[in-house]
Amino acid sequence: MLVKIFGSAVFGVEATTITVEVNIDKGIGYHLVGLPDNAIKESSYRISAALKNNNYKLPGKKIIINMAPADLRKEGSAYDLTLAIGILAASNQIKSTKVGDYIIMGELSLDGNLQPIKGALPIAVKALEEGFKGFILPKQNAKEAAIVSGLDVYGIENITEAIHFFDDKAELEKTTIDVQAEFNKNLDNPTFDFADVKGQESVKRSMEIAAAGGHNIILVGPPGSGKTMLSKRLPSILPPMTLQEALETTKIHSVVGKVKDTGLMCQRPFRSPHHTISDVALVGGGQYPQPGEISLSHNGVLFLDELPEFKRSVLEVMRQPLEDREVTISRAKFTVTYPSSFMLVASMNPSPSGYFNDPDAPVTSSPAEMQRYLSKISGPLLDRIDIHIEVNPVPFEKLTEESQGEPSIVIRERVTRSREIQSLRFKEFENIHYNAQMGVKQIRKFCQLNDESMLLLKTAMERLNLSARAFDRILKVSRTIADLEGADNITSTHISEAIQYRSLDREGWLG
Repeated sequence: MLVKIFGSAVFGVEATTITVEVNIDKGIGYHLVGLPDNAIKESSYRISAALKNNNYKLPGKKIIINMAPADLRKEGSAYDLTLAIGILAASNQIKSTKVGDYIIMGELSLDGNLQPIKGALPIAVKALEEGFKGFILPKQNAKEAAIVSGLDVYGIENITEAIHFFDDKAELEKTTIDVQAEFNKNLDNPTFDFADVKGQESVKRSMEIAAAGGHNIILVGPPGSGKTMLSKRLPSILPPMTLQEALETTKIHSVVGKVKDTGLMCQRPFRSPHHTISDVALVGGGQYPQPGEISLSHNGVLFLDELPEFKRSVLEVMRQPLEDREVTISRAKFTVTYPSSFMLVASMNPSPSGYFNDPDAPVTSSPAEMQRYLSKISGPLLDRIDIHIEVNPVPFEKLTEESQGEPSIVIRERVTRSREIQSLRFKEFENIHYNAQMGVKQIRKFCQLNDESMLLLKTAMERLNLSARAFDRILKVSRTIADLEGADNITSTHISEAIQYRSLDREGWLG
C-alpha cells in the first residue's frame, strides 16, 4: 500500500515541504531514498524500538520510502515521527484517511517519547501558507509553532498520542498562545540597567546616541574602566521590538533550536562570542549551513570584547554583513541568506598593556608593539563603526556615591522618540529606518550644514588630522544628536559633539 505523508526541511530561515511516500509490498527490506543524511538513515532503528515498546511493529515486508523532492538534501532526526506514522498507515496498523492533512515532525526516543526539533516556527509558517490543516510536533516546540495564527498546532509527548489521534481514538489538545500578551512581557524590566553605572556620563551619552541612530560603537579604555558593564546595558535602552521584528528574531533562533519555552522572543538579543570564535561560527555556514552569531544578533546587539584579540580573518568577514545587513552563504547546489541587521558594539584596550599614556601604569608598550596591536583592526572595518569613545577609569569618589544614575527606561524613552522621528523621515525609503542606514543620497538630503557648521567641520578635519572616511560618519552622528534634541537642522553644536566621537581616526592611532 502507498501512503503520502508530509514533513518539512529548513533552509536558511525558510521551510520547504517534504513529501514522504511510503510503499509497502511483498518482500523483505528497508529502503530509504531521496538524499537522506546519516541521522535519517539511522531512523529505522529508533522507529523499530519505539513501535515495539508501544505494542506496534515494523512490518516484515519490503518498505520503500521516498523523500521528495529527491534532489534536495535532508538532514536531522526530526523526520522519525513522520516516517513512523507513514509506515503504520501504509501497513494498515492505523487509519490513513487524515495523515496527509498535517505536517508531522519529531525525533523519537526508543521508548516512543518525542525530543524537541529545530525550526518549528518557519515550518509552521510554511504549513499555513500551503494550506495544511495543522502541525503535529513535540510538546516542547508547541508554543513556538503556535505563534502562527490560523494553523492548528498540536504538541504531543509520545508517538502513542499521534497514533490514537489518527485512529480516531482520542483528540489532541490544541496549543494556543496570546501573541500580543507574550510580546508585551518584560519590556520594562531589563536584566541590566544603566542606573547601576557610577559616573561615565560621557560614555552613557555616546551610547544613547548610538542607540538612537542605530550606530555601531567602539569603547577604548584600560582594564576595569567599565567597558563590558556599559556594553551589556545597551539593549536596555534600545527601542522595544515591533511584533514583526520579534517574529523575525524568533524565526532565526528557532532554526538553531534556541527558542525558550515562552515561544516568542520579546527582548532584543545580546550576543557576546569569545575571541577564539571561527569565521563560520561568526557569519554562519558549515556543510549544512546554519546561522552564525551575526544572524543570531539580528535586531539586537553583537558585542565583541577585546576586539584586537579576534583573528583578523574573522573580523574581515564581518565587513560585508555590516554593510548589507544580511549574509549570503553559497554552496554548489543551493544558496541561503540570513538577515544580520545588528548593532556592533566593540571594546578594546588602547595598547597591549592596556595603559597607553598612563604615567602611573606599571607596564608600557613599545611603539612597535602598539602598531602590531592596533593594526589588527583594518581601516575598512573601522570605517563601519560610527562612534569611537574613550572610557576612563571611574574615580573613587564616584564609585562610593549613594545616588543612582539615570535608569534605562528614561533613556529609552528619549531614544524611542528619536527613532520615531527617523521613521517618519525615511518612510519613502524601503530599507532605511534609522540614521545609521543612510546612504550618500540620504546624507546629502537630510544632513545639510550651514556655513558655520561646514567651517567647523573643515577645521576639525584639518587640525585633528581626521581621515576622509570620518566625514560621512560625523554627519550621520550629528543628525542623530539633532534628532535627540528634536531639532530640524544640524547646528555647529551637534557637529562639535559628533567630532569628539572619531578618536580612532586621529593621527597616531592606526598608523
